[in-house]
Amino acid sequence: MGNAYHILGRTVQPHQISLATLSLVALLAVPNPFAKKQPQTLDFAASSADEEKFIKNYVEQHSKAEH
Repeated sequence: MGNAYHILGRTVQPHQISLATLSLVALLAVPNPFAKKQPQTLDFAASSADEEKFIKNYVEQHSKAEH
């Protein structure tokens, strides 16, 4: 067939090494699809209770408009 590598006493073809390398890189690069996604939260510092209430209402109204 062609050249082959001897790794730990076994004969390994070059295409097997390349497929294993590509698979490993893809496994490390792709994020976990089964991980729980945390909902985005908005952290803000209001100087008064009225300002905090206004910000919460504003965010709620505009988050509903996006969906």
